Amino acid sequence: MEIKELLQQKLKEQFPETDFEFSEFREELTIKFPKEKVVEISSFLKSDTELEFIQCSDVTAIDWAKRKNRFTIVYNIYSFKNDFRLRLKADVDESDCSIDSVSLVWKAANWQERETYDMYGINFNGHPDLRRMYMPEDFEHYPLRKDFPLLGIPGSLPLPKK
Repeated sequence: MEIKELLQQKLKEQFPETDFEFSEFREELTIKFPKEKVVEISSFLKSDTELEFIQCSDVTAIDWAKRKNRFTIVYNIYSFKNDFRLRLKADVDESDCSIDSVSLVWKAANWQERETYDMYGINFNGHPDLRRMYMPEDFEHYPLRKDFPLLGIPGSLPLPKK
């Protein structure tokens, strides 16, 4: 059985009540599901002996600006056993701009979640050290949000002296 079919079968068996969206683009599989299941599904994908998605290579977000669920959190994971990349997605509404942290599933997600928090303002519940990486702690804005001005906000950050 091909890995894509195996993934779909196993996820549907393990999480029969979950509404999954499977899509494929240029032979890469993306699985979208409700944000409440992110830790449970991630743990399953990592620990299943046939799948073994043991590497989280990236966590980021997409700001859709005007949609009801303004943000989509994107996880890029990899299975060395199957030599297969998989993209996971979960929507987050701006009114509750948070999702559970997967940093206990994949240690590499720690810094990636911090970067996503710093740039988009998305909180990762249960993260062991959620603080800003690039911007000062007291900076009120999130530079990768669509409503952040392209040239920044004059005077919001002190510039280094020459």
